[in-house]
Amino acid sequence: MSRSLLVIAGEISGDMHAARVVRSLQDQCPDIHCWGIGGDDLRATGMELLYDAKDMAVLGLTEVLKRYGFFRRVFRECVREMKLRKPDAVLLVDYPGFNLRFARVAKRHGVKVIYYICPQVWAWHRSRIQRMAQIVDRLLVIFPFEVDVFKHTQLRVDFVGHPLVAAAQAALAEPPISLPWPDLCQQRVALLPGSRKQEVERILPTMLDAVHHIAQKRNSAGFLIAAPSAQVASYINEVLAQHPRSDTITAVVIDQTRHVLRQAHAAIVASGTATLETALLGCPMIVVYKTAALTYFVGKRLIQVPYLGMVNLVAKRHLCPEFLQNDAQPERMAAAMLPLLEDSTERATMLAGLQEVARELGDVDAAEAAAAVIRSELTA
Repeated sequence: MSRSLLVIAGEISGDMHAARVVRSLQDQCPDIHCWGIGGDDLRATGMELLYDAKDMAVLGLTEVLKRYGFFRRVFRECVREMKLRKPDAVLLVDYPGFNLRFARVAKRHGVKVIYYICPQVWAWHRSRIQRMAQIVDRLLVIFPFEVDVFKHTQLRVDFVGHPLVAAAQAALAEPPISLPWPDLCQQRVALLPGSRKQEVERILPTMLDAVHHIAQKRNSAGFLIAAPSAQVASYINEVLAQHPRSDTITAVVIDQTRHVLRQAHAAIVASGTATLETALLGCPMIVVYKTAALTYFVGKRLIQVPYLGMVNLVAKRHLCPEFLQNDAQPERMAAAMLPLLEDSTERATMLAGLQEVARELGDVDAAEAAAAVIRSELTA
C-alpha cells in the first residue's frame, strides 16, 4: 500500500540530511510518496517540492520579521495541502521556528508527527521541552545527550546517530582529489564562512582580514574557501569582489568541502554544523560567528549553554577557540590559528580532542537508522 509522507526541511543542511533519510526510506519502502519543502538534494530523490528551501533560509530575528508575510503564506499553504492530502505522517527536520508551529497544527488534525534533528531546546527555550512532548509523536535525535533532555517526559526519543558520521567516513575512504591550493604552499588553511547569505556577508570579511594577518606571518600558507553549493559560492564571490584583502584567496571550491578539510592543516569555520564536520575529518579549527546586533543581544540572554560551537558542546570543554560577534577580531583569530599550522602542543591537544568528539558521535549510519524508525511509524 502506498504511503504519503509530508517532509519539511527549510534549510540547506536540513535538505541534505533529509535527502539521505528519504533515500534510505525509499529503499526500505519503495511505494512511499514524499512531498513538501526541501532543496536540491530532496528534489534529486524525486520528492515533490511545494517550496524550495533556498527561499526559506533566513538568519536572525530581523530577517524573519522582514519576510513574515512570505512565511505565513507558506505555512498556510502547507497546512492546506496537509488537510487535503491527509499524509500518513509528517517528517519535520530541524527548522524549529516554522516546524514546531507546524507540529502543533498537524497534531491537532490527527497527523502523526516525527521530528528529525531536535531543535536545540537544551540550549535555549527549555520551556519547549514539555511542549514538544505534547505535539511530537517520535523524536529522532543526533546527539546522545539529547535523549536525557526528554527523560522526564512521555515522548519517545531515539538516538539515531549523527548524519555527518557516515558522510565523513565515506569521505576519508575516498582517494584524494586535486584542489587549487597555491603551488609550494606548506600550510593549507580552509575557510568555511557559512551557508546563508547573511552569514557569508557578516563573517567572511572578518575571515579575510584574519587571513591577511596569517599570510603576513606565514608567507608559505595557502587559502581556499569551501562553498557547499554554487548559490553559496555566488554569495562568497560577491564579498570577495568588494573586499580589499581578497587577493590571498586562491579559489572558491564548490561542493568539495570534505576534500578541502581533509587536505587542510587547519580551518576557520563559521559556528554551526560545519564545526562537527571539520572535527570528524580531523582538521583543527577556530570557530567564528557574527550576526545582526539585535539577534545577538537577544540570543546572548537566552542561550543557556557555555559554548556556541557544536564541537565544543560535544567535547564538553573549550576545545576549539571561539570568536563571537565583537570578539571576532582578525588579529586575535590569526594568533589562535598560527599554532595550529605547526607541530605544536596546541595542535596535538586539539587533534586528540577531535578524536574524542568523533567517538562521542558514534559510528551509526543515521540515515538508515532514522528511516527504519520512520518506516515503523508509517506501518504501525
